[in-house]
Amino acid sequence: MTFRMPPEWAPHERTWMAWPGPNPTFTDEEELAAARAAWASVARAVRRFEPVTMVVGPDGAESARALLGPDVELAERELDDAWMRDIGPTFVVDGSELAAVDWVFNGWGGQDWARWEHDSEIARQVADLVGAPVLSSPLVNEGGAIHVDGEGTVLLTDTVQLGAGRNPEWTREQVEAEIHAKLGTTKAIWLPHGLTGDYGMYGTQGHVDIVAAFAAPGVVVVHSQQDPAHPDHERSRTYVDILSRQTDAKGRALEVVKVPAPTVLKDEDGDWVDYSYINHYLCNGGVVLCGFDDPNDEIAAGIFRRLFPERTVTLVDARTVFAGGGGIHCITQQQPKV
Repeated sequence: MTFRMPPEWAPHERTWMAWPGPNPTFTDEEELAAARAAWASVARAVRRFEPVTMVVGPDGAESARALLGPDVELAERELDDAWMRDIGPTFVVDGSELAAVDWVFNGWGGQDWARWEHDSEIARQVADLVGAPVLSSPLVNEGGAIHVDGEGTVLLTDTVQLGAGRNPEWTREQVEAEIHAKLGTTKAIWLPHGLTGDYGMYGTQGHVDIVAAFAAPGVVVVHSQQDPAHPDHERSRTYVDILSRQTDAKGRALEVVKVPAPTVLKDEDGDWVDYSYINHYLCNGGVVLCGFDDPNDEIAAGIFRRLFPERTVTLVDARTVFAGGGGIHCITQQQPKV
């Protein structure tokens, strides 16, 4: 069989998420309550377009049901954290067959605050829940560290797949071979790093899904920090330059669509923010877009409406999710329809 990862805009069977529980990411009851409210807002937004299953820890079902209502399915499993994009399976298809890639998960490069005893098993458990065979990979990787166009091209970053905390002994060629074998891709486009804020306390050390994402074959949206005061100003110019000179697996020159970053530069602690509209989620008939109560929210929404004229664009406040270390794309994982 030759499995491939469909693009995110292909039809979904459902979306998988994971319910926040007590852990180092949410340090007290107030933060946990805020996180659960934020996750619930995303789940309800996605549920308007397709079924959602929320994986909940043994002590989370009551709070999940209260905030999610009856329309979101619950599946009880042990959890450490709540980032389903990274801990869940990467679903791939071959015709009418569905399979689940199980990457090695080690807490985003073995970060000292992270716990992954249970999260490292979630991909297999979700695969079991849907009856999909598991394709095990020896590569340390996460779902937020890849983005595909469905036609053979994948986006990666040097500081993730080649990072010292993940795959220190792998060569670029070995990483590409394993990625291509599992995703059915044939060409990898590498970016040198992620956004500055993604290297902070709860950062992923450079996930690509906050930097760049395919919007269609040959079309890629890119984070564009407009303010020279932010270190991501130069970083985003680098991404645009690299991608503008690239072709995809079909030989097409990439059309690069710059999406202006929110105007806010620092959080309340004085750290550079990595707020990004690129970390959106495509679901059946919809685009769930990160909102930041920012003047650029509507500018970003307008760009996505032009890119996806047949889809409804919904802005959901993502500031609480970003405070935990990710965005809307990071807490969702699509199961493609076969």
